[in-house]
Amino acid sequence: MKRLLLLLAVAASLVAQPATKPDDEDDILRKSLADSSSSTIDLLNALEGHLKKFPNTKRRNEIDRALLRAAMDLRDDRRIILYGERVLADDTSDPQFLDRVTRALLASGDASKAEHALRYAKALEAMLIPMLEPKSGRDASKRRDDIERNVSRALLYEAHASVLLKQQAEALKLAEKAYALYPSAESSRELAKVYAVAGRNDDAIRLFAQAFVMPDPRATDAERQQDRKTLGELYRKFKGSDAGLGDLVLLAYDRAATMMTDRRKRLRDLDPNADATELKDFVIPRLTGGSLALSSLKGKVVVMDFWATWCGPCRKQHPLYQEVMDHFKKRADVVFLAINTDDDRSIVAPFLEEQQWSKASNYFEDGLSRLLQVTSIPTTILIGKDGRVASRMNGFVPERFVEVLKERIELALKGS
Repeated sequence: MKRLLLLLAVAASLVAQPATKPDDEDDILRKSLADSSSSTIDLLNALEGHLKKFPNTKRRNEIDRALLRAAMDLRDDRRIILYGERVLADDTSDPQFLDRVTRALLASGDASKAEHALRYAKALEAMLIPMLEPKSGRDASKRRDDIERNVSRALLYEAHASVLLKQQAEALKLAEKAYALYPSAESSRELAKVYAVAGRNDDAIRLFAQAFVMPDPRATDAERQQDRKTLGELYRKFKGSDAGLGDLVLLAYDRAATMMTDRRKRLRDLDPNADATELKDFVIPRLTGGSLALSSLKGKVVVMDFWATWCGPCRKQHPLYQEVMDHFKKRADVVFLAINTDDDRSIVAPFLEEQQWSKASNYFEDGLSRLLQVTSIPTTILIGKDGRVASRMNGFVPERFVEVLKERIELALKGS
């Protein structure tokens, strides 16, 4: 549905300008699109019909892009190649286009298309490589995981194209690089295929077994069944029977588990909250340096103020918070945390200095907003002594904010 809505928006943009005369091309296109139903295939047919009528249209590039999106939505490889090649001839800046057109070219198995596939795959790799620069903070591990997976896929496309071009040594180097960067069912499978082409049968068997057992939510049941079938056929062909195949699969499973454990550990170094599913597991970075493990606050009432520099109500609320903080300042079992939610963290310290607010109790949320389902700013969340959410205040009513927050803190202290 999202893709259809996007396509409809693209189609609407094609005819956004008013017609200058009754037979104006844009007017004809507008009527053609209006006559088609709101389905991808009808829109595609309408646009293709327009190109037949106006082969030299001034909107050729826009229409080609719309047709490519429609073809991608329909998973029509023939049209993806047709319109994708036209679009990429002028612009290779869209990674989604590069990926999908490359995949369609390789799926054809046509060696004559491999050169183009290789060029697009290299363009995709070059676009993604700078994104591998280490970054920490909110969702850092997920971003890193996604980028490494996409770079690995680009390398696998290059390896596949190299096989079609009979460049076996280059294909092997690329496939091994892709597997080392992101060991997955896909990269294991593709490396196994390259090994098989190179005549390295034991390595091919080992990697097909790896593809079969690799924990990978993106691997389909059909792919796993094919991996199992290919593994069995290859093993019997070169070993003579199934004897020892079970042990080989178990070794592959142990190897895959070790690789996944090592990978999760490396990603946790970028984002300590990568696997955190409970409040007590979160670690939030302090604006002034260092971090705070929320598990260290067990047994205390924690008041979390989710705020942002762009939030006008947060500025009005700040002195009211300060009033409540002053009221409980002698209570060691009440902790106030200002949780900043800005995407650009570099602006937070200057903002605090300008407003003359203290930096000491300010932290960055690092995914805490998602865990606690904070959907509006400001939001105040009270955590009870048991580490569970005791109260939530979305927004604030200035006239009663101090009174209500005090009451809720007192209730949390009593364990009510």
